[in-house]
Amino acid sequence: MADLQGTIVTWLGHATVHIATAKGTSILIDPFIEQNPKFPKNYKLPAKIDLILATHGHGDHIADLLEVAKKHDSTVVGMVELIGWAQSKGVKNAIGMNLGGSWKHDDVTVSMVEARHSSGISDGNQTVYGGEPIGFVVTIQNGPVLYHAGDTCAFLDMQLIRDLYHPQLAMLPIGDHYTMGPKGAVIAAKYLGVKSVLPIHYGTFPVLTGTPEELSQLLDGSGIEVKAISPGESLR
Repeated sequence: MADLQGTIVTWLGHATVHIATAKGTSILIDPFIEQNPKFPKNYKLPAKIDLILATHGHGDHIADLLEVAKKHDSTVVGMVELIGWAQSKGVKNAIGMNLGGSWKHDDVTVSMVEARHSSGISDGNQTVYGGEPIGFVVTIQNGPVLYHAGDTCAFLDMQLIRDLYHPQLAMLPIGDHYTMGPKGAVIAAKYLGVKSVLPIHYGTFPVLTGTPEELSQLLDGSGIEVKAISPGESLR
């Protein structure tokens, strides 16, 4: 298991993850809460959410972005087109980025990396272009390097993420159908060179059939640990 050095990573169902650094920076990734059938009952978001990271514009990743950002006065970080949409909806604090870029907030450096997916934003009766889908590398000062893949298939250039950022823990979608399944996640984990995988984006809806058990079986003997936790549980 990667040493999280005081950082706490809490899975909130689907692709929603909360990260609390040892210094106290609070980060929420892909807020999908009210309509998320796997969001843990009785869980309350922290009063302080410094950053919201949005990997792409699909509703099961940003459905609650606007409400949470306004309520918690959070800074939203994402692809420039998605951020432009969020600002048009009243989000005041936002950082638009693009692939390969990094931005520093206190003890956290956020780097934007490639993902292979799509990113249309459903806005009323229209679909708005949300820019390219992305993943995030979160590098914590005096702490771990974490990678949230967003929605993606496995791709060879994940090796560049390994070489550039050296992540220790990868949050990888395994549900299949809309993203890679366990077989793809095995290749992704090996390309990334990570010590541990937190499976995400599975079991939320019937079509997402990939399981942590299958991932564990396929990774057996690889030295990569699968940290399968229930929504609301944390890695420390």
